[in-house]
Amino acid sequence: MIECVRISEICQKTLLIVPPFASHPIMTPAQPTLPGLEGRISATGQQLRDGLNRVIDQVPGGDSGPQRLAKELGIDKVLASRILKALRATDPMSVIHRVPGPEPMRRLLKASGKLGVDTADIASALAAVDQYESLIRTEIGDRSALEAILSAWVPEARREFELRRKQAAFRAMSQLKGCQAEVYAEVAIFSPNEDGETIDIVWIKAVIGLQRLRPGVRVKFTSRRQVEDQIGRRTYALCGDPVDGVSSTTLPGYCSTPTPVLDAQPAGEMMHYLLKEDSFGANSSVDLVTCEVNRGEIARYIPGNRNRKAWASSDLNIPSQKMHFDVLVHRDLYNQAFPMLRVYDTTINGQADINDPTRDIDQFDLLENIEGLGEGLGRFGSSCVPRYRAMLDEVCRTLGFDGDALRGYRCTSDYPIYGSQYAMVFPTQERPGN
Repeated sequence: MIECVRISEICQKTLLIVPPFASHPIMTPAQPTLPGLEGRISATGQQLRDGLNRVIDQVPGGDSGPQRLAKELGIDKVLASRILKALRATDPMSVIHRVPGPEPMRRLLKASGKLGVDTADIASALAAVDQYESLIRTEIGDRSALEAILSAWVPEARREFELRRKQAAFRAMSQLKGCQAEVYAEVAIFSPNEDGETIDIVWIKAVIGLQRLRPGVRVKFTSRRQVEDQIGRRTYALCGDPVDGVSSTTLPGYCSTPTPVLDAQPAGEMMHYLLKEDSFGANSSVDLVTCEVNRGEIARYIPGNRNRKAWASSDLNIPSQKMHFDVLVHRDLYNQAFPMLRVYDTTINGQADINDPTRDIDQFDLLENIEGLGEGLGRFGSSCVPRYRAMLDEVCRTLGFDGDALRGYRCTSDYPIYGSQYAMVFPTQERPGN
C-alpha cells in the first residue's frame, strides 16, 4: 500500500552551521559509519567535500557565487555552479549526487593551481577525485548505475532519477505506439444516488494534444469499470443516452474544433474509444473530452466485516507527458480518512482490484502523492486541462449534483509510466446505526 514513499535517510549527529551568504559549509558534520558499498560511497563523498572545500577556500572570491568563481578559475559557470551546490550539500551522499564527472573536477583543480592554492591541498582533492572515479568504474559500473543506487538514499536524487527514466520511457513508448498526448486527465465524481442505497459514479476523461506520430496507427483509449456486480448496470452519456457503440460520449464544447469523431466499442466491463480521423503529425493534434454516467454503480454501505475498500483508478493507456487524476467525493461519502495512493504495474496481470491482496506485489514504489483540494467546485482549477472548472460545473448542473458539496483529491505525474494504474483508495462506510 503506497501512501507516501519510504526512503531511508542518513541521520546527522552534529548541527551543520552555515553563515549568511556562505557558499559552502564551514563545519563538517560527523557521519555515521556505514557498512559495505554504502559506507564506501559515503566516505568518498566526505573526502570529495573536504578536499574541494579546502581548495575553494583559497580561491579569491570562492565564496561569492558561481559567476565569480568561474571568472577566477577560467571555467564555465555551469561547472562552477555544480561544484558550489555539491559543497552546500548536507551529507556525503548528496555530494556524490551533485558533483560533476572526474574530468571536470580535475580541470577545476588544475586551474586552481595557477592561483596559488596550496599544492598539498590540490593533491588531496585530486586523490579524492581518483577514488571517486575508481569507485564508479570498479564497483558500480557507470554514473547512471550510481544514480540508481543514490535514489534509495537521497530524496533529490530519487526525484531526478525517476523523472529522467520516466521521460526516457515516454519517448520510447510513444514512438513504438505511434501516438502520444500532452495531458491524460481523468476525473471520477462520487455522488449519492437518490435511492439512498447506492452511489452514482461519473467518469470524465480529457486527452489533450492527442496526435498520431505516423500514418496508419490505431489510436484508442479505454474506460474500464470494475465493480463486483455488473448485472443490470449500463453506461450513459451525459445527455442520458445509453453508450452502445453509436451514441457519442464526447463533450463538444470542450473538445477541439471540429469535434473529433469516436467509435465506441463496448467489450464487457470495458469501453474502447477509437479515434476515426487518420491524420498524423504535430499539426493534427486534437483535444478529446468524454463523459460517462453510471447510476447506482456501487453500494453505498459495506459491512465492516467484509474488509473492503472503495476506490477509483486512472489507467495510463496512452503515452503522455502529464497525468492529471482527480477524485471528487460528496461530503456525505467516504469522509472517515484521507485517501491512500497505490500505483500498480498492469503489464502482466491487467488492471488491479485493490481489494485483492495478491496484487500488492505489483505496486510501483514511486514519489507520487495525493493533494487535498478542499471543498467546492471553485477550488478545482487546473493549469493543464482547458476550461476545467466550467466543464465540471456543466456536468454537475446537468446531472443535478451539488458541486459545492464535493471535496477533491488530486494526483499528478510528469511522464507517467505507460501501463501503470493510479488508484485512490477510500475506507468504506457502514450503514448508520450498525
